[in-house]
Amino acid sequence: MKRRQFLSVAATGLAAGTLAKPAIAQSMPEVRWRLSSTFPKSLDTLYGASESLARYVSEATDGKFQIQPFAAGEIVGTFQAFDAVSNGTVEMIHGPGYYFLGKDPAFAVFSDMPFALNARQKTAWLYQAGGNDLVNQFLAKYNVHAIPGGNTGTQMGGWFRKEIKTLADLQGLKFRVAGIAGQVMAKLGAVPQQIAGGDIYPALERGTIDAAEWVGPYDDEKLGFAKVAPFYYYPGFWEGGPAVHFYFTKAKWEELPKHYKAVVEDAAARAGMDMLAKYDARNPAALRRLVGAGAQLRPFSQEILEAAYKAANEIYEEIAAKNADFKKMYDSLRDFRNEEYLWFQVAEYGFDTFMIRTRARG
Repeated sequence: MKRRQFLSVAATGLAAGTLAKPAIAQSMPEVRWRLSSTFPKSLDTLYGASESLARYVSEATDGKFQIQPFAAGEIVGTFQAFDAVSNGTVEMIHGPGYYFLGKDPAFAVFSDMPFALNARQKTAWLYQAGGNDLVNQFLAKYNVHAIPGGNTGTQMGGWFRKEIKTLADLQGLKFRVAGIAGQVMAKLGAVPQQIAGGDIYPALERGTIDAAEWVGPYDDEKLGFAKVAPFYYYPGFWEGGPAVHFYFTKAKWEELPKHYKAVVEDAAARAGMDMLAKYDARNPAALRRLVGAGAQLRPFSQEILEAAYKAANEIYEEIAAKNADFKKMYDSLRDFRNEEYLWFQVAEYGFDTFMIRTRARG
């Protein structure tokens, strides 16, 4: 290469180099957001997902994108959180859709409702079967965009002050239970109550309610329910795989640079995976401790489960007949569920059943 050509190429390269830094800087703007969780800080696994996401986002952007999590009540209450993100009071929130069921029953479909999907199936539906696309089509009218952000796995049926053996035992029972499950329990004779997590213990202690469901052994142990309601029932058939989402004010989400959106999506997936892993790792020991301390572990009777299944399907048909958003999501989820259980019956159930029987034999 001649000297003049070399100098020309070098000068071009130098110019490109001097432009690279400002271009990179411009693509990494300073962003400061607030995240309002629907959970108290005492629930380190549920509230902790917000802290995890904020940490991952900050690390991936060298601190340029900062998200500050707040517990329920610090900015807005649990059931006011969706309005706060919809109207832009906060940029994002974290919680299950069924907390906002009063706005539209469709919120229950993508979070959870009785006899739907387990955790793995819910993740598959949201990510691989168009489930979350349907979620965001629905949420667009609220000026909200959502990304899956966790799952607890199948929950427990809750804590009861007395034994529940038959449907007759549910008559008049004041039961703290969220979402469409409350409507199902009402059909069975119970009186559903909507109470935020931090208020459940005193309500049980005072006898304001007779029973309450929350999550599972790890969280339930923290909240001390066994001290005031000794009978611990399973399974939580209304929450086979409850999904928790991160919700964003749509305009704020759309303002983000493309790579910031990718960072948040990756961080949400990581935080969500972390949540389920923590519950699966921590629930066994917590269950042992609860039973050791006197909790009376009981299964719901077949009579109750079958009656609840029948009531749930009647409710779904009633809602779908007059709510197009619910019907669209529910039809998709139901069809996916039927295919999934065909597969799970062959592989997962076969393997799990053998392992459970083998363990029982010692």
